[in-house]
Amino acid sequence: MTIELSVSDTVPDASRDLIRDGVMTHNGTLLGPSDKRDLFIPLTDDQGNIDGGLVGYTGRGWLYVELLFVPERLRGQGMAARLLEAAEAEAKTRGCIGAYLDTINPVARRTYERAGYSVFGQIDNFTKGFDINWMIKRF
Repeated sequence: MTIELSVSDTVPDASRDLIRDGVMTHNGTLLGPSDKRDLFIPLTDDQGNIDGGLVGYTGRGWLYVELLFVPERLRGQGMAARLLEAAEAEAKTRGCIGAYLDTINPVARRTYERAGYSVFGQIDNFTKGFDINWMIKRF
């Protein structure tokens, strides 16, 4: 049997779903059922429109912070720390033992360090002179 490999810069949704489902089924067999739950903490402007916040999920005892964005109008007021605290508090109620995230932004890295996160992995000069850092915090 010969398998031809083709490369594309687009991923059909059905193909992405099929591959993700295969990984999830394999991981479920290996690790047991996943308890993954999404976590969303929105920031809203005066008109009630979402213009920032935190997106992540909990699963297998950990919180993963996928996205954290504080709009310009709220920067310098400790909002990132408040978002992290809220996410961590919810993660603890869900039975999590820690949190992890990644960042390229050196300002964000300092914010995470002040919140108790430490670097556990890094690629120097990942892009344009910036390092990418994987960070962890145990509760």
